[in-house]
Amino acid sequence: MALILGLDQGTTGTTALLLDGDLQLRGRGAQSVPQSYPQPGWVEHDPEALWRSSLDAIHGALHAGGASACDLTALGVANQRETVLLWDRATGSPLHPALVWQDRRTSPACERLRADGLAPWLHARTGLVPDAYFSATKLAWLLDHLPDARRRAERGELAAGTVDTWLLWKLTGGRVHATDFTNASRTLLFSLTEARWDPELLELFHIPEAMLPEVRPSCSDFGETAEESGLPPGIPITGVAGDQQAALFGQRCFLTGQAKCTYGTGAFLLAHTGAAPVLSNPNLLATVAATGPGAPVAYALEGSVFICGAAIQWLRDGLGLLNDATESAALAESVPDTGGVFFVPAFVGLGAPHWDSDARGVICGLTRGTTRAHLVRAALEAMAYQAFDLVREMEETGGLTFPTLRVDGGAAANDWLMRFQADVLGLPVERPHLIETTALGAALLAGLGAGVWPSTDALPQVKGRMTRFEPMMPAMEREEKLEGWRAAVARARSTG
Repeated sequence: MALILGLDQGTTGTTALLLDGDLQLRGRGAQSVPQSYPQPGWVEHDPEALWRSSLDAIHGALHAGGASACDLTALGVANQRETVLLWDRATGSPLHPALVWQDRRTSPACERLRADGLAPWLHARTGLVPDAYFSATKLAWLLDHLPDARRRAERGELAAGTVDTWLLWKLTGGRVHATDFTNASRTLLFSLTEARWDPELLELFHIPEAMLPEVRPSCSDFGETAEESGLPPGIPITGVAGDQQAALFGQRCFLTGQAKCTYGTGAFLLAHTGAAPVLSNPNLLATVAATGPGAPVAYALEGSVFICGAAIQWLRDGLGLLNDATESAALAESVPDTGGVFFVPAFVGLGAPHWDSDARGVICGLTRGTTRAHLVRAALEAMAYQAFDLVREMEETGGLTFPTLRVDGGAAANDWLMRFQADVLGLPVERPHLIETTALGAALLAGLGAGVWPSTDALPQVKGRMTRFEPMMPAMEREEKLEGWRAAVARARSTG
């Protein structure tokens, strides 16, 4: 029987799932990923640590499944998207730590683009907004701040890419320098409708095309593993997608209007929009959706929240209010409400629908009666409120209707949070049995690319029961809570 491995290299951890041709889970491997914060607003990864965590997660899944890497039919890769790296083509050595998607050091450059009136043009061309979230200004910063980097890049001596490109380089022993449509569409350098690197965008950001990877569909031949990778040579790599598009694919959202929300380090709501990008709202992002083999380019509408599960991590690691993130649900349930506390986790500004890079985190409504349980509950409620903001924005300006919301990601395992999410939305929330849908999506793309299944229609169902959470909160109570949330966001805004 076929064995497919789906790798999800994320911001705070790397997960690998080993699945068979019937989509039975055979093994799981996971490794944490450290981040560094050299200055306020700067967030970096060690590129070699990203690679080691990926290799360790792969070996962990194989060991758990009692399998050998030699048994693998195909390998698929999903990744944190806008994070960028720069390395020497000859040696494969990184020139600098990876600049993580959360990194805000290029916010001034993005403000200049807005001041120059380029935001509408950029949105029409790329589906994105001029924000430090995306890759282009990060790459430009590296070229401007590393000695001789720009000259070497123009001569083709340097290679650049998002994390998928770096992992492909390592997996193939430097033989493949490539990315897929979904990751390329997150760089501010990619023409959304023409599906290629855009010469005018490259000129605007002063990025030499010689340093960029070849762009391929998500379900493609991305080479095979090399002996020097630490895996057996010859394993086909046949699926690559950015993490959120991989999760959309893993949730079987193949049709217009189908949507999912992933709760990870950040929160990301994606809705499939079919054969045309939706560009009517500049506060929402149009992006490329992953597709099966031979399918035409498809698109999704996206709302991105920068801090979601990372707020719970901060309460644990920064304030010491939790020993483990899994304690959060019990603490939230230990109090009837937040006691009037609202927490807006704008640690690195606010993403959609506000796009306020100067916003900062706010905890308001504190009294002498406030306890750690109230703070933890407020942090969990903030996840649901931020997802509500995205759903409402898509409904009001994107022309979409959400009969239900599919959810995944680590925080989706929290039953209390999912019940509260359904209450705040006033919509049913559906959670699949396997919530690691990003790694699952990478595996589905790889299996399709390797011919394990002939089409998306032939994909088997993942075994296990879907859990459905129905809204129970009275409408008046819901609106009262949302009014308090909106007031807290106004305080966090740079103009508030």
